[in-house]
Amino acid sequence: MPVTPVDAPVSPLLSTPGAVAAEGVDAGVAAHYGDPMREQRLLEEGLAVVDLSNRTVVTVSGQDRLTWLHSMTTQTVTGLAPRTSVETLVLSPKGHVEHALHLVDDGSTTWITVEPGTAPSLVAWLESMRFMLRVEVADVSDDYAVLGEPHSAESAPGEPLAWRDPWPDLVGDTAAYGPVVDHPGSARRWRELIVPRADLVAVVGDRPLAGIWAAEALRVAAWRPRLGFETDHRTIVHEVDWLRTAVHLHKGCYRGQETVARVHNLGRPPRRLVFLHLDGSGHVLPDRGAEVVHDGRAIGFVTSVARHHELGPIALALVKRNTAVDAPLLAGGIAAAQEVVVAP
Repeated sequence: MPVTPVDAPVSPLLSTPGAVAAEGVDAGVAAHYGDPMREQRLLEEGLAVVDLSNRTVVTVSGQDRLTWLHSMTTQTVTGLAPRTSVETLVLSPKGHVEHALHLVDDGSTTWITVEPGTAPSLVAWLESMRFMLRVEVADVSDDYAVLGEPHSAESAPGEPLAWRDPWPDLVGDTAAYGPVVDHPGSARRWRELIVPRADLVAVVGDRPLAGIWAAEALRVAAWRPRLGFETDHRTIVHEVDWLRTAVHLHKGCYRGQETVARVHNLGRPPRRLVFLHLDGSGHVLPDRGAEVVHDGRAIGFVTSVARHHELGPIALALVKRNTAVDAPLLAGGIAAAQEVVVAP
């Protein structure tokens, strides 16, 4: 499960009147600015911006950068046009998810945003894989920050460079383990602006701010997996329906590919992601990591929890694959009804 990053930067936007600091992995930015439900609605209307300056930023430069990244990660990256976004994953040799890379190239440098506190381990691994190639890797998180905004377009010349979230589209030669038509994430628009950290306040300007609670509620409602939340040390991509945006099934060899191919061709994943509607009558939410129980037996754990302005209390959870899709569940002791995200 995610942990609080060491020396997490404190955003200057936390000085905004009404700002309440987030805790845990999202420390350093605002959980909300006084009205999380209104902030959700502003995001859905395309009006607000979210401080994600706790995310870390890595650059890769040099003429071999795209072919090098292509050879090591799950998605096609070669021939990437400037300002085109890609989501790609770094897997362990056994196919477990280690890093999620939000990647966009500006024509001379590849910019990657990753989860808070994870840049040092990603940079160390990339450095170990450089060999004789013409690439340079840098953690530029001290100089650059990330803002989230509800837009579905790639950034245009003259705008700050941005990574556009492809979720839940099927990207390239891939597969869906959940619905393709009428996916609840289809209405969610999202991109991440990469801006000089010194310009963070100026780029926000007079736009309303929404906190991380609002952004997370919309992410959970869209069934969108997040590294360190919907993943643990043994998560494979099939369990959380991450092939659809981040994995090309016929792109050549990369670390962990054997597991991806074997499970896709010969079997089903051992666990599956579910969306939970929680009983809100007690006005409490289960903790992230709380056990999910069926018939007195633990069959999984809660990965993300939120209060949605229309759906009420909701969560994502990983459960055993063979759990019946209509089984009544308890999530941290709270009654929960499930919707299928990954089919059993």
